[in-house]
Amino acid sequence: MARAVKRGSTSREVGIALLVYGLYLLVRGLVLRSGGRDRGRRNAERIRSLEERAGVAVEPALQRLALRLPRLVHGLNVGYPVFNVGLTVGWLLVLHRRRDPGYPRLRRACVAAHVCAQPVFLVAPVAPPRTLPGYVDTLAVVSGLDLEHPLLVRFYNPVAAMPSLHAAFAVVTAAALAERAPPRLVAAGASAYPLLVTAVVVATGNHFVLDAAAGAVLGGIAWRLA
Repeated sequence: MARAVKRGSTSREVGIALLVYGLYLLVRGLVLRSGGRDRGRRNAERIRSLEERAGVAVEPALQRLALRLPRLVHGLNVGYPVFNVGLTVGWLLVLHRRRDPGYPRLRRACVAAHVCAQPVFLVAPVAPPRTLPGYVDTLAVVSGLDLEHPLLVRFYNPVAAMPSLHAAFAVVTAAALAERAPPRLVAAGASAYPLLVTAVVVATGNHFVLDAAAGAVLGGIAWRLA
């Protein structure tokens, strides 16, 4: 059984979280002040073209299938901003409270994934597919939530779709959960959760398949580095 480790101060952990989020907002400001919206849409079009040539442009078909079940889509819309991040943060809180030896690695992996994505967001911003013709913004159409509202858009980067941090956090969280899961659940949980998150972010029009794939790779690298 893993021994408990000395728990770092809560104020220190909160400080790390605020620094990471502050970096995110700094990059957001720099990008948006330098024509990031236009560059983001152009890069999104390039990703769409690349997916079409590669035969993996499944987003519109998946959206059409999901939209046949509005209640399901509403649940996916809730899951997009809440469940994925909530599970990662929640598991971090549980491990921290327990003084679990797995906490430092998960926290380092999350920070590494988040920080390593910022140069990409800065140099090559990418808008989500929901901003392009042919895709549906399910959050707005089904749930009535406008992520482009002047108040909400202050708190996130609207051209940070590639790589998908949702997918990256799903990979590191699944890996951390697998370390504490019963043997029979390890393989199923570790593989199913990132795939579920990918399905959610694609079906809601918030990420391309390639965004999620890049995020998964980033998450895997961050977990190894941690």
